Amino acid sequence: MADAIHLVPAEKVEEQCATVLRAWGMDEAKVALTARLMTETDLRGIESHGISMLILYDQMHGTGQLKLSADPEIVRESATTALIDAKGGLGHPVSVTAMEMAIEKARRSDIGVVSVFNSHHFGAAGLYAEMAAKAGMIGIVSCTSKIVTVVPTFGAQRQLGTNPFAFAAPSKRHPIVLLDMSTSVVAANKVKAYALRGKPIPAGWVSDAVGNTVTDSQAAYDLLFKGAEGGLGPIGGVGMLLGGHKGYGLAIFAQILSSTLSGGSFSPIRNRSQKPGDGDNIGQFFQVINPEAFRPREEFEADLDTLIDELRATRPANPDTPVLIPGDPEWKSREEKLAQGIPIADSLARTIRDIAGRAGAPYVLDIA
Repeated sequence: MADAIHLVPAEKVEEQCATVLRAWGMDEAKVALTARLMTETDLRGIESHGISMLILYDQMHGTGQLKLSADPEIVRESATTALIDAKGGLGHPVSVTAMEMAIEKARRSDIGVVSVFNSHHFGAAGLYAEMAAKAGMIGIVSCTSKIVTVVPTFGAQRQLGTNPFAFAAPSKRHPIVLLDMSTSVVAANKVKAYALRGKPIPAGWVSDAVGNTVTDSQAAYDLLFKGAEGGLGPIGGVGMLLGGHKGYGLAIFAQILSSTLSGGSFSPIRNRSQKPGDGDNIGQFFQVINPEAFRPREEFEADLDTLIDELRATRPANPDTPVLIPGDPEWKSREEKLAQGIPIADSLARTIRDIAGRAGAPYVLDIA
């Protein structure tokens, strides 16, 4: 039987995230920023990266590998680039710092690239790409993953993470164009979110060691997070017929830009030698391009508006399903959830209550 779902006001979700992070010893500025970003992720319907991530963060905090009081350090810097050591801290605060640096470099020098290593999970990549677009620039973000869940094309053994890319660009009349995507057919944590709600997953998301599709969400969760073979396919699936090799290639370049460039880890190798208390050494990549390096910004934004207008005017194959622009589902979800609340399943609420109890933090979700 599927869990009952409760709609919780966004401010309560943010408060719950903050109370736990605070109890774990994160300083107040980082608490406020991280809780806001986690809640914003849930508002946008990316429930796999919001408050449910407290489950993973609790495990990492318990083993001592998550350094919540860490202060990132700039290791090297030029006019257009920087490399930051996150010191084993949670990825949200250092990612905001990195993107702010990249934006400022792009303002002065037309382009800014900042890489981060020795980091941890940073939530939704699109939140950081959006920062660049709000500053009138183009943002590109990628990240690697601690959890190895994706099978290479023609493979039976997992070798890659979901390795997301995010791109954002500003227009004048329309919302920011924001593409936030895993390079796997779906994010691994989305399988977790389905399992928490007892909801079957679509065929094609997860396959077992011999290529059979798995639709039972709990079985898929166990395969991904506890098993050794089978897993998520790259975008397009595990073969070449529907372009799986293209998703696989994108995942490789997310790894190269995020970790090979910065000195971050490749998880299949690191996981073999990582000891309790060792950080995951996740790598993250932030690039900002100033359109004014190429043409007046208002011309760029006007042309993007025209592009969006033309796409929206496309005759839909189904009148009930209009053509969308990247970011449309997130903006719609945000508006709805601000008005109605963020859905929290009974099982997730119970888990969060237990985490808060262990942390000595108040439980504020008001779900029994």
